[in-house]
Amino acid sequence: MSLLVTGSIGIDTVRTPYGYNKECLGGSAVHFSMSASHFAKVKFLGVVGGDCPFDLAETFRGRDVDLEGLELRKGSKTFRWAGSYEGDMNEARTDAVELNVLAEAPPSVPDSYRDCEFVFLANTAPLLQIQLLEQFGSPTFVAADTMNHWIVTEKDDLLDLLDRIDLLVLNEGEAKLLTGQRNLITAAKKILDLGPRVVIIKKGEHGAMMYDAQGDIFLLPAYPTPVVIDPTGAGDSFAGGLMGYLAQAGTVDLISLRNAMVYGTVTASFAIGDFSIYGIQSATREMIDERFDMLRKVTQF
Repeated sequence: MSLLVTGSIGIDTVRTPYGYNKECLGGSAVHFSMSASHFAKVKFLGVVGGDCPFDLAETFRGRDVDLEGLELRKGSKTFRWAGSYEGDMNEARTDAVELNVLAEAPPSVPDSYRDCEFVFLANTAPLLQIQLLEQFGSPTFVAADTMNHWIVTEKDDLLDLLDRIDLLVLNEGEAKLLTGQRNLITAAKKILDLGPRVVIIKKGEHGAMMYDAQGDIFLLPAYPTPVVIDPTGAGDSFAGGLMGYLAQAGTVDLISLRNAMVYGTVTASFAIGDFSIYGIQSATREMIDERFDMLRKVTQF
């Protein structure tokens, strides 16, 4: 089934204990699409400014990514983010951010995109996510990501969004901030009360938890990766593997959601193995399936 992602294309500058990568390709839609394209065709919706140095057509060459929805605004500037990681690298420190095109109107949705069955609203302002969602017909399954900044500054819009989607993906700190709960089970239940029928809470190196409206819980450890080079984009790669598999399966039930979480975890394990998109870009579907089987073996008992 068709899969659409809308999110950022960024010029990132990242520092980790393993090095410094200046003005590299980043952004939620980019990381998501690189991951999801291993499973399904991706319709890419986003905006760059006239200063964008990247050729996305070349970046996605050989992958099933439709760039009709990529908009170039020559009079605007591309989103920029600079961040750094220390210690266990579970949290990024934002050193500088320039919203640029992300502070402007959302991109127009091409007519060929409006009937997509699976839609992922990657992290951006909740009001923009709502405006984009209203341009689609009746998607089968809508998922969204958010961040602590929007929870604090635009909570009313975020609550409006949550009442319109099927799945919310967020990290442990964001779940606690959104709900005011320290216990993740209690936090997950409160999020479901806000509208989504499924919530996935990412826990960094400790894996992820899924909770649904029927009370089903699924706990999954992270893939045992010996070296983490750059965690930037890991969450978006997770979402890409998750939604890509669901679109490939064409169904959303408990089994498919569990398998999708495993694929999301595996694609994220490739993403963190190098700077920018190079880790997941170099992976093949065969390599991803090998890690899927490996993770299944180490979690059976």
